[in-house]
Amino acid sequence: MEIDLTPRLANKVYGGDGGSYSAWSSSELPMLREGDIGAAKLSLEKDGFALPSYSDSARVAYVLQGNGVVGIVLPEKEEKVLPVKKGDAIALPFGVITWWHNKEEAEFVVLFLGDTKTAHKRGEFTDFYLNGSNGIFTGFSTEFVGRAWDLEENVVKTLIGKQSGKGIVKLGGANMPEPKKEHRDGMTLNCEEAPLDVDIKGGGRVVVLNTKNLPLVGEVGLGADLVRLDGSAMCSPGFSCDSALQVTYIVRGSGRVQVVGVDGKRVLETTVRAGNLFIVPRFFVVSKIADPEGLEWFSIITTPNPIFTHLAGSIGAWKALSPQVLQASFNVDSDTEKLFRSKRTSDAIFFPPPK
Repeated sequence: MEIDLTPRLANKVYGGDGGSYSAWSSSELPMLREGDIGAAKLSLEKDGFALPSYSDSARVAYVLQGNGVVGIVLPEKEEKVLPVKKGDAIALPFGVITWWHNKEEAEFVVLFLGDTKTAHKRGEFTDFYLNGSNGIFTGFSTEFVGRAWDLEENVVKTLIGKQSGKGIVKLGGANMPEPKKEHRDGMTLNCEEAPLDVDIKGGGRVVVLNTKNLPLVGEVGLGADLVRLDGSAMCSPGFSCDSALQVTYIVRGSGRVQVVGVDGKRVLETTVRAGNLFIVPRFFVVSKIADPEGLEWFSIITTPNPIFTHLAGSIGAWKALSPQVLQASFNVDSDTEKLFRSKRTSDAIFFPPPK
């Protein structure tokens, strides 16, 4: 059965004055279910507050826009309150409780990508809120809440009924904890400021998120990267050689994408734009060409230390094969093989536009 790889936009799930929560549906993007991947986006307006919750999936959060604050409680640890900004990636293992707050005028937007192998629904995150109209507090009887927290019934009723919001609320002058910069250590990495793993003049740049620069991703079981492709540049055809899926969100710009799968069949040829999400199946080969304004994307790979094989460029797999093998494989003469081998001797991964 053929799987539809068409890039999709997120759909709003719920929200109000404080902001909104959107998600990609596995019914519209079947590869989410097939690959056990979840994808969602949180948008907070000024004074927007996402109530404390935990998810049934390990995730990587990436700040797409604005500045905000995130509170993180790891199992059996104290709360850490981090200031976060555009470009920050945060690893969120299983069992982590988080809350998010925006005290700035500009919108604060966070992308969540993660593994749903242990989730209640394949291809979707399920969040469990601690309070609010759909919170865990609300589900227990007053007797159980009173016994568990040693509270009088009137206090219990206030705790259960006072917060009528669902998931996201707008705060009115609440005194929230001040974030601490030192809490960022070991919890987040800014992909826009981190040392570049690849930097090709006129081509593009890559920052890879792995266990070396953010050890916590080992607990999440996911790797990630931020790729910025210059205007009209090309990303070499390549594939994940460790059986990982690649889930890509287009952060900025636009460009053309081709994906080739089994039996040399081109399974996707389309234009991607900011807000699109698409998934490249295991071992399928993908290549992108940016439009003149450039193309930027954030991806997760379903292994904490991904390995890629590129087919073109100075480090391309074709370069490693002997001339005789290339001649026989392409069924061409030695002159054609030499011409093929002589190209892209200095360009690796990214190719600047033709002059």
